[in-house]
Amino acid sequence: MTDDVTLHAHLIGRQGSRADLNTPVLVLDEGALDRNIAAMAALAKAHGVGLRPHAKTHKSVDIARRQIAAGALGICCAKIGEAEVMADGGIAGILITSPVAAPRAIERLAALAGHAEGLMAVVDHPAVAARIDAALGQARASLDVIIDIDPGIARTGVASAEKAVELAAAIAALPHLRYRGVQYYCGSQQHIEDFAERRAAIVERTQYLESAIAALTDAGFAPDIVTGSGTGTHRIDLDLGVFTELQAGSYVFMDKQYLDCDLAGDGSVPFETALGVDARVVSANHQGLVTIDAGFKSLSTDGGAAVVRRGAPADAFFAFMGDEHAALIAPGIGDTLAPGDPVTLTVPHCDPTVNLYDHYHVVDGDTLVAIWPVSARGRAR
Repeated sequence: MTDDVTLHAHLIGRQGSRADLNTPVLVLDEGALDRNIAAMAALAKAHGVGLRPHAKTHKSVDIARRQIAAGALGICCAKIGEAEVMADGGIAGILITSPVAAPRAIERLAALAGHAEGLMAVVDHPAVAARIDAALGQARASLDVIIDIDPGIARTGVASAEKAVELAAAIAALPHLRYRGVQYYCGSQQHIEDFAERRAAIVERTQYLESAIAALTDAGFAPDIVTGSGTGTHRIDLDLGVFTELQAGSYVFMDKQYLDCDLAGDGSVPFETALGVDARVVSANHQGLVTIDAGFKSLSTDGGAAVVRRGAPADAFFAFMGDEHAALIAPGIGDTLAPGDPVTLTVPHCDPTVNLYDHYHVVDGDTLVAIWPVSARGRAR
């Protein structure tokens, strides 16, 4: 089987080698990535807040190492499989942000707790906490846990401040668990495009979080850690000052969903677009349309359409045309682009797009400089 490394390793370091990549291919601008990592790290540090970036965005040990080297406390992982990959790669300070409830997954969590430095996991139900504690006892391990609080999504998390207190008391009675704090992720608010509207929504939701923290504190369970936030609300959450650490993830790459948002409140774009998909024109037989080799199997579809970054008119309309193809539509585009011409796309939603690929092709301008594995690709279990 021919893989990315076999196809492209000989291109690393050769000037202009990006032009010779087989497409479609996931491309990562190394300089933009490092500047994004540094910018978020500096912002968190300036506000005296920790940074635990979400690795579900990149699923990459290489990128996690860069984030930690820049000052991150650790990383977040969505599932046990991601956490196993990151821990095997030497990453410490992992927080699993989704409840681990399946029997086999709980066994794996207990095993991971025995050797993963600084591992934490969220819980949102006393019965599940008890199951995890029992597995930890068999594994002769212990685990720090965070109470997940539902911010109104009804996806995961305890449903009230009272339930948070009940769960904290249940955890305190278990010998192998240690209560550390709360998680609060307002996912529904992250992509509200208007800054003022997004801020008003987060202010209202933060008041609810503060009521839960007050109830826990009054009951003797004041949280050491208040973790949450995201790329869409990080500026607002820093200003409100309730979180002790941020879980922002997509800032490392940026995608169309976040580029459509006013993240800073002044219309500026605080992070660079580091991630893209390089494609090629494969057919150009119509004046106003060309076909490229990146379709449903190359780009996520949950975030709308991709947009052209370079190689074609910026206002060219992108339309999926099947598993392997998409159209770029613009007046006269078929007369200016020919089969084989390269096109770079900004992805609609970075997380699920990354999960479609085995490797990042890391570039410096037009030169391929490295190939990094998407280490936790497909590790959703």
